[in-house]
Amino acid sequence: MFTRLISFLVLAGFYVGVGTGRPLVPALIIMGDSVVDAAESLGFTSYPVAYLSQDANGTNLLTGANFASGASGFHDGTSLLYNAITLNQQLKNYKEYKSKVTNMVGRDRANEIFSGAIHLLSTGSSDFLQSYYINPILNHIFTPDRYSDRLMNFYSTFVQNLYNLGARRIGVTTLPPLGCLPAAITMFGGAGNNTCVERLNRDAVSFNTKLNNTSIYLANKLPGLKLVVLDIYNPLLSMVMNPIENGFFESRRACCGTGTMETSFLCNARSVGTCSNATNYVFWDGFHPSEAANRVLAANLLVQGISLIS
Repeated sequence: MFTRLISFLVLAGFYVGVGTGRPLVPALIIMGDSVVDAAESLGFTSYPVAYLSQDANGTNLLTGANFASGASGFHDGTSLLYNAITLNQQLKNYKEYKSKVTNMVGRDRANEIFSGAIHLLSTGSSDFLQSYYINPILNHIFTPDRYSDRLMNFYSTFVQNLYNLGARRIGVTTLPPLGCLPAAITMFGGAGNNTCVERLNRDAVSFNTKLNNTSIYLANKLPGLKLVVLDIYNPLLSMVMNPIENGFFESRRACCGTGTMETSFLCNARSVGTCSNATNYVFWDGFHPSEAANRVLAANLLVQGISLIS
């Protein structure tokens, strides 16, 4: 739901060989709820194909695939609420994908591809914003802390299953400052509020701490695994709190439509009220950063992810 932001530029820096134009890794695997928007700059001559598309066949599969599904979460129940592909189903699709590649290039070469590939997992925002916070049963049964623990169990199981299928380089994004997303301010900030919802941000910080600790545990437990947590919380918060210093004019209202709620198909250049210059805005729509904000985030994430290719 949130992390279209990684795909365009961060992957570019991870995978393009300096001065060569060749990828630094054999394949890109995208999982969770992220979407690859542009890939010309990744060092590959084509996008990682959407695995369930008609293009997912033959040699197109050898440089990676996109298994992600918008609104998917760590918890399969979140995905099912929005007819998204669950993480468990994404993992089944990945297993099928690996078999197809193995049949094409042989087991040894396939093992090289999958152990060398970057696997990017980006999800979790939907679990909170589109499930936990709006579900009275969930937030009655679980405190935010307990709910995060539950999500960590799903995350840990997913990473171990992916590892067992041959993945050795995995990047996972943190939650953003949930309370600063324009849609979250509209939904949870109260009438007339135009500032970040601090309780949501506290929940995100707590979750991110657990994500870091769980990832350290998994990296120590699983031999040969490079597991890197990519922080999007702090750089995005900096843009929201200090837009002018980061080259922006507006950080509370999004460019699209009213700038408070719209997202997905409701947002395009012809939507009523859409701004004329999105580069002035931190957010494109109620949930997603603008392309200009993506560029700022990318500069931060490139440094964080360098160990995935070293």
